[in-house]
Amino acid sequence: MPATLLQIEPLESTAPLIGIAKLAAAGESLRQGHDVEYFTLPTRAILNRCVSKMKLPFTWTINPYRGCEFACKYCYARYTHEFMEMRDGVDFERKIYVKKQTAWLLRRDLKQVKPGEQIAIGTATDPYQPAERRFEVTRGILEEFARHRGLELGIVTKSDLIVRDIDLLCEIARHNSLYVSITVTTTNTRLARILEPRAPRSDLRLQAIAKLVQAGLNAGVICSPVMPGITDSPASLDKVVRGAKDAGARYVYANSMFLKPCSASVFLPFLEKEFPQLVESYRRRFGDRAFVSKAYRERLSALMSSLRQKHGMKKQMFDRKSVSAEYRAEDVQMALFG
Repeated sequence: MPATLLQIEPLESTAPLIGIAKLAAAGESLRQGHDVEYFTLPTRAILNRCVSKMKLPFTWTINPYRGCEFACKYCYARYTHEFMEMRDGVDFERKIYVKKQTAWLLRRDLKQVKPGEQIAIGTATDPYQPAERRFEVTRGILEEFARHRGLELGIVTKSDLIVRDIDLLCEIARHNSLYVSITVTTTNTRLARILEPRAPRSDLRLQAIAKLVQAGLNAGVICSPVMPGITDSPASLDKVVRGAKDAGARYVYANSMFLKPCSASVFLPFLEKEFPQLVESYRRRFGDRAFVSKAYRERLSALMSSLRQKHGMKKQMFDRKSVSAEYRAEDVQMALFG
């Protein structure tokens, strides 16, 4: 299909677009249909420095795309489209921006990375979402990483498409430190389908973990977000930990949910439809803050600790002495996504 220029609705404000909003407005449409559009996005840098007062296990982040077609109802990253003056939270899953010249930019930007600084890939958008099958931006980034030595890398995804790149991942792992994490929120297929409408099934993700581990890669499971009243029962979390163990995962850990206003605008209507009995409790829980209470976090931490012990699993994704064991889940999430 011939590329056509993206037509953007006029903003109420007459202020000129600047920065990422201006670049997004100049993007070219790559495909239309099925309520999803792909656009090119001119990119000035591919490595983004993580700024935080906490002593966190990563210094840099990479997101090959802007937006994510998986349409997870709880997605915390919807606000990133607001940087492009897109205020409708649903735009995040319907307007996907494909970053250009990423391999060349990465080669240039890696000169800024100091020894011991970790790079996290896929923190605000999934690097293996459906767009990757066509555009292969993530694979191009991995091809560049395979040319380097001594880096510390982490990848997070919900997709079994990652097994396509086992050859590259193994090449990278030979000369660099590499962690591959696959998110599994629930092993209940019906529940997963309504929470994560376009993401691969959980059993496919666990099969991908098994293939990654069999290839000799350091791969594990993130159970995130844990949603109160939906996925936080001991039985539900036990199945995730057991599934991780059966797949051979090297580690498993969980992060509690946090709900930014742009995410709540999508998630709360979803709750009203699918879990109406939980709407009021969520309004109370997240009415004046984005994170769950300290007491909830402590209960979740204790439960996950007992489940890991039960199944003989490790906790940490990052195993560096320089990382404090006391960093809070929300500090990590805000550094990654905030």
